[in-house]
Amino acid sequence: MRRLFNEYAYGEGPRETCWWDETCDIRAMPTLGSSGSTDVAIIGAGFTGLTAALHLARAGINVTVLEAKTIGWGASGRNGGFCCLGGSMASDQALDRRFGRSGRIEMRRTELAAVEFVDDIITQNQWNVDRHSKGETVLAHRQKHMDGLKHHAQTVAENYGVPSYLHGASDLAELGMAGPFYGGMTVEAGFALNPRKYLSELAGAAISAGAKIFESSTVAKLEKLPNGWSLGVNGFALHADRVIIGTNGYSSEDVPRWLAGRYMPSQSNVIVTRPLTEAEVGESGWTTDQMSFDTRNLLHYFRLLPDRRMLFGMRGGLKTGAKAEDRMRSRIRKDFGQMFPAFREIPAQHAWSGMVCLSRSLLPFVGAVPQCEGLFAGMCYHGNGIAMGSYSGALLAQLAQHKKPDAIYPKAMQEPLPKFELGRWRRAMMPIAYAALGLADC
Repeated sequence: MRRLFNEYAYGEGPRETCWWDETCDIRAMPTLGSSGSTDVAIIGAGFTGLTAALHLARAGINVTVLEAKTIGWGASGRNGGFCCLGGSMASDQALDRRFGRSGRIEMRRTELAAVEFVDDIITQNQWNVDRHSKGETVLAHRQKHMDGLKHHAQTVAENYGVPSYLHGASDLAELGMAGPFYGGMTVEAGFALNPRKYLSELAGAAISAGAKIFESSTVAKLEKLPNGWSLGVNGFALHADRVIIGTNGYSSEDVPRWLAGRYMPSQSNVIVTRPLTEAEVGESGWTTDQMSFDTRNLLHYFRLLPDRRMLFGMRGGLKTGAKAEDRMRSRIRKDFGQMFPAFREIPAQHAWSGMVCLSRSLLPFVGAVPQCEGLFAGMCYHGNGIAMGSYSGALLAQLAQHKKPDAIYPKAMQEPLPKFELGRWRRAMMPIAYAALGLADC
């Protein structure tokens, strides 16, 4: 397998103190130890792969999930737990140019449908995933960004059809959102959860429905055959009629080869404090459990967890390795202390990083891989994998059965991933792009 980052990024170092790992156990799965066959093979046991497996198994399809590490080991098991609008970074103007107004609204309503999909599956199955937060709040870190939020508020009703509320700077303290902000906006769509508990429930439901899940089972080779696909796993061959790729930011350049140059992993970093006392929470002025983020391009995202730990995340890591990881942990601690001075000396015992996945078009892709009959992929959720990854898994389950999806399936998500400039050397563009974004944030 040919990966874009060095081996450290795909090892245990970046996630060795991930808080979610301590919150619940996920049943260990066996390793694939023999050759065999299956109707559908799914590569990756994250939100996309597990949701696809659940829906396929419930439809009576023989489905096998192959995970290189353990369930949720990649981005799904180490994100911030924000189930919110997103999945695309394309602007309304860009969507209008490419797909027209109706195509733009179709894409935006799909973002909302993805949130509602996760809401429904959790509610219907009565899963305990530490759910909280009524929608999400974006906070202006500069005065001029309030003008942008006012404009954005006007588009929310048209794009999503949900309520939104603007907050002046003087309103924030009363809302329990004290901080260095110039106001904000709350959109009543989305909620926060514990991603590991959600993964555990998804995996359990998929297994109960009949799906087979194998861990420590890296797909090292994927070969097209006249009657399906051959997957090389642990020295064995698994034959599958159809294959779903659900590896997102942890994909490789050659499994399948079509992926080469078509996705861009980008690091996101998170810290979680020890449980805070009520006095410490009160002193900070941040007393809400609302999931929130700021208006920076390289954004910060944060929320107070149900057990009163504070979670704080940020984008921006470009290099991998133990020293690079330490530098990013120092930087996130600094930013955390600047935003919440009352928490500056509070220990953050848990820190980790993971890779979100970007596309050249700034849109997610869900569909059949061109010129590869029986091969499907869902990826590039731009940091919104809980909602969009889950929803995409359900779409892929129907596509793999040669069915027309009965849920919204916008043209914007059907276009195959275009290649990045520079191909395998595309990471060289990131420092320049991040530098420009960082300057704009100042």
